[in-house]
Amino acid sequence: MTQSNSFVPSDNSSSPPFGHQLRRIQRDVLRMGALVEQSCLLARSALCDRNLEAAQQLKTHDKQIDQFYRQIEVDCIELLTHPPQGMQNLRHVSAFMQLIRDLERIGDYAKDIGEVAIKLFPYPAHPILERIQVMIDRCRSMVALSLLAVSDLNADVGLDIKVKDDAVDDDYDYLYETLIHQDPGLTNVEVIVLLVLVIRYLERVADHATNVGQRIAYVITGERR
Repeated sequence: MTQSNSFVPSDNSSSPPFGHQLRRIQRDVLRMGALVEQSCLLARSALCDRNLEAAQQLKTHDKQIDQFYRQIEVDCIELLTHPPQGMQNLRHVSAFMQLIRDLERIGDYAKDIGEVAIKLFPYPAHPILERIQVMIDRCRSMVALSLLAVSDLNADVGLDIKVKDDAVDDDYDYLYETLIHQDPGLTNVEVIVLLVLVIRYLERVADHATNVGQRIAYVITGERR
């Protein structure tokens, strides 16, 4: 299985100077994000490859993601309430607090897809899974880009994610219309319902990845898009 990329904070000279505490939080956010991206890969394997082991691993990943979320939140609150002398990057702290919630939700949706995959195992693989796999790959690419935006504090990368979100919305519309118009006599109704859940989860994954990118863009530019 392909491993997720490992993101580390860059030394981009155009980025605002970070204090030690804030860089530590940034690194933890990226570690959390790497787990989230890996969860997206596991969800893909569980659903498209009918990989039971991948589906089961998602529960472990979700617990680790939740642990990161709680610790980063505590660290951010500590910085907000007791900022080091001369620290002027409180907007970054606030953004990190918000975007870890987006990352945590992406992890939850990946776990949910794994649970749906297990329920689909008894049924023959639906032909539309090939098209759903394309949607999953788009979403995973968006998650990777959102982490790149966090790592480099790159507003342009963060804003570019929105374009991919539009493509995922198109995927959702096409797949939803295709699924709800399936002949119930040819496809088990439970399969249709479960696949509709999957594409809904993926649509939300894309939304949260877009949120991460936009939060980073706002931190850097001070403008809301």
